[in-house]
Amino acid sequence: EVLEELPETRGKTARRFFFNLTSIPNEESITSAELQIFRKQVDGAFENNSSYHHRINIYEIIKPATATSKDPVTRLLDTRLVHHNASKWESFDVTPAVLRWIAHGQPNHGFVVEVVHLDKENSASKRHVRISRSLHHDEDSWSQLRPLLVTFGHDGKGHPLHKREKRQAKHKQRKRHKYSCKRHPLYVDFNDVGWNDWIVAPPGYSAFYCHGECPFPLADHLNSTNHAIVQTLVNSVNSKIPKACCVPTELSAISMLYLDENEKVVLKNYQDMVVEGCGCR
Repeated sequence: EVLEELPETRGKTARRFFFNLTSIPNEESITSAELQIFRKQVDGAFENNSSYHHRINIYEIIKPATATSKDPVTRLLDTRLVHHNASKWESFDVTPAVLRWIAHGQPNHGFVVEVVHLDKENSASKRHVRISRSLHHDEDSWSQLRPLLVTFGHDGKGHPLHKREKRQAKHKQRKRHKYSCKRHPLYVDFNDVGWNDWIVAPPGYSAFYCHGECPFPLADHLNSTNHAIVQTLVNSVNSKIPKACCVPTELSAISMLYLDENEKVVLKNYQDMVVEGCGCR
């Protein structure tokens, strides 16, 4: 793993990470990949305190920076709004990028990890997403907290019969994770839905949507309520009770310019337009 600091802008910290994937055997088929980043609890962080909210964005580098273009060309892979009221590892889905590099032979230029500090004045909360080594970290402690790229795959070879059940169980876990409740891309083009006659700008936006299974038992990453956990438990013994549903758990607003009844252009902030997080409810 190679780390490179990128120019820091107000309210944002970014690092480039390159992971050498040449050690993965050619015959191994990658099924999924995760970039795992550690975030540390902030003293005094409470759920209703927006000072301790950050957004973590994970990008694939499509074209690295050059002498004429200081910023790399990137593609967003995953994003998450986090609150530093607990120390934990966050896992981000980077499967599309790793598959492009390994299965399709596209060049591996690495990832950009961007941390957006929603409270730009609070410098004390800017050091808890561990994307670079702190001065007080020795090599051993940093090795326990540095970002990790975890790949899942199989070599396609057979196994002895007595291991068949274990292999199938692992396959079911991977399949269940692949189809579990999560956020999916959805771009809404206002021209396609007939709204372009009154919306001036933007021409469309990324709304996203939630889809996937809520299998029993509900895993931590499915962001479930206690009621959803109980309902899923009851469903496991009584199929007449439906499973919990995959729905948006966090929504954000967008700003739009539109024409009012007097043909005047008005700027308005529309709430609950973009899915930021999904969960089983």
